[in-house]
Amino acid sequence: MNLSRREFLRVLAAASVAGMPLGKLAFAADRDARSLYDVPKYGNVGLLHLTDTHAQLQPVYFREPSQNIGVGAVRGRPPHLVGEHFLKYYGIAADTPEAHALSCLDFVAAAKRYGKLGGFAHLATLVKRLRAERPGSLLLDGGDTWQGTGLALWSRGQDMIDAQLALGVDVMTGHWEFTYGADRVREVVDGPFKGKLEFVAQNIRTADFGDPVFPDYTLREVNGVSVAVIGQAFPYVPIAHPSRFVDGLTFGIQDDRLQRTIDKVRKAGAVVVVLLSHNGMDVDLKLASRVHGLDAILGGHTHDGVPRPVAVKNAGGQTLVTNAGSNGKFLGVLDFDVQGGKVRGYHYRLLPVFANLLEPDTAMQALIDRHRAPYRAKLEEKLAVSEGLLYRRGNFNGSFDQVILDALREVKGAQIALSPGFRWGTSLLPGESITRECLLDQTAITYPTATVNEYTGAELKAIFEDVCDNLFNPDPYYQQGGDMVRVGGMSYACMPGAASGHRISDMRLAGVPMDAGKKYKVAGWAPVASDPGGAPVWEVVEQYLAAHRTLAPPNVEQPRLIGEAGNPGIIGA
Repeated sequence: MNLSRREFLRVLAAASVAGMPLGKLAFAADRDARSLYDVPKYGNVGLLHLTDTHAQLQPVYFREPSQNIGVGAVRGRPPHLVGEHFLKYYGIAADTPEAHALSCLDFVAAAKRYGKLGGFAHLATLVKRLRAERPGSLLLDGGDTWQGTGLALWSRGQDMIDAQLALGVDVMTGHWEFTYGADRVREVVDGPFKGKLEFVAQNIRTADFGDPVFPDYTLREVNGVSVAVIGQAFPYVPIAHPSRFVDGLTFGIQDDRLQRTIDKVRKAGAVVVVLLSHNGMDVDLKLASRVHGLDAILGGHTHDGVPRPVAVKNAGGQTLVTNAGSNGKFLGVLDFDVQGGKVRGYHYRLLPVFANLLEPDTAMQALIDRHRAPYRAKLEEKLAVSEGLLYRRGNFNGSFDQVILDALREVKGAQIALSPGFRWGTSLLPGESITRECLLDQTAITYPTATVNEYTGAELKAIFEDVCDNLFNPDPYYQQGGDMVRVGGMSYACMPGAASGHRISDMRLAGVPMDAGKKYKVAGWAPVASDPGGAPVWEVVEQYLAAHRTLAPPNVEQPRLIGEAGNPGIIGA
C-alpha cells in the first residue's frame, strides 16, 4: 500500500463517515509498521519456523501472559519475563506493534488499534515473500498444529493438514497431534504427507523393542549446504494425555540418543544441524547445555514469544535456543551464513503476523473457506455477550478459565471446580459475542468429558502439589507441560520457590480452612484416566451461558503468592 498523504487522508475521512475504526486503518497504512517485514536476506541458509498454531486458521486476538514465573536459575531470565520487564530486556519501545504482539500491556486498547494477528492466509503471504527472498529456505513446524478448534476436532485435523501442505511446510514434529491417536498420525504421515512433508521425532520408540516409529531426522540441501533437521516430539505425551492414545509407544527427552543422532548427521556431512523441538523452552535450555553439535534449537510447547535467541554454551561451543510463540502470531526467521564448510554467523528475527499489514493469500483463504463452509453456522452461533476481556494464558487462572470454572460449579452443583492448565485458547474483547467457535477454542479436545467426584482436603492438596511441582520444579526435566490447574470456588496460597510437597497452603472454602479428612464435591473435565462417559465440557458451558446471556466480567480467582515479590515474571509483583 503506497498512499500519498492526500490519498491517505481521503481514505481516513471516508472511513470515519462509514464508522470504521481509524486506528486499524492508520496502522495498516503506516510505512514504519509495514517495515516490520523488511528482513534482508543474510547468508545462504534460511530457516522459517512456526509452532503451536493450535489449528487457528483465521486471525485471532491472543493476550500474552501477565504471569510467567521462573524459579531457581531461570528466575527473571528468558522466557520468564512479562510486561515492562520483557520490553526493557529486549529494548522494545512501549506502545508499538511489537510491544502489543509480545506483551499483555494495555491489551484491549492495543488490540483495537492493531487488530488481530495470525491467520494462515496472512501467514502464507509472509512465507511466500520471505521464500522469494531466500530461495531454498525450509519451513519448519514445531507441532501442536492439528488441535485447538472445533473445526480441527470435527475433521480430526484434516483442515490443518491441508493448510500445512498448502503453506509448504517441509518438516514437522508433534505433541497434541497424538491426541487423535497414534494411528491417525501414522495415517497422515503415510498418506497426504508422503513425499511432501516429513514428520521427524528421534525420541519416539516402540515399547517392546525400542524401534524408531518415525525418522529421527531429515537431511536437506539448501543452496549447496547440507542441513540436518532432527525432530524432538513432546516428551511426556503418555503422562499429559490419556496413554491409550499412544499405546505401545515411548517418548521421553532421550538426550543420549539425541547426541548419537547429532554425531551421525555430522558424520554424514551435515554442516548446519538444528533440533525442531516441542520440549518447552526451559527444557531446551538445559538440553542445549548437555549435548553438543547443534547450531540451534527451534522450540515450542511453552508458547513463549522470544525475540532474540539465547546462546547456551556447551562442550562443542554454543547452541542458539529460540521459541516462536503460538496461535500463528509469529514466524521465526533464522538465517545462517555458511562459508568453507562452517557456520560463520547468523541473523534472527521473530516476526509478528499482523493481519492488518499482510494481504490474505487468495488460494489459502479459499482453502480455509472451503473447510469452514459446512460448519460455519454452527461455529458462528452466538451463545452470550461478554462485558469483560476473556483470555487464557498464564501460570494461574485466566478470565476464560474462570468462566469454565463458574459453569462447572453452577451446572454440576459442585463446591469446587478444577480445569486443566492449558496454554492454548484465544482471547475475546469486551462487548464481543461468545460464539460456539470461541468456546471450542478453549475446550476442543478428544477427551472432553465433564466429571464430578468427591475429594478430601488432603487429596486436593496432593493434586495441587503434584501439578505445582510439574510447573515449578527447578529441574526443567521434571516439568511435564501445562500451567497450574485452574481452581474455582476455593482459595489457597502458593509458594513457587518452595520444595516439592511444600508449595500449597492455607486452603479455604468460603473463608473457612479446609479439613484434610473432609470430602468435598469437585467438578472437572478432561479426565486422563479411563473416560467415565458423560457430557463434554462445552455442553456444560453452553448451558451456563444460556442462563447468563450477558456475562459480567468474571471475578478471576488467583492464589495468594508467597515469596515472589519483585519477580519480573509477574506484572505488579
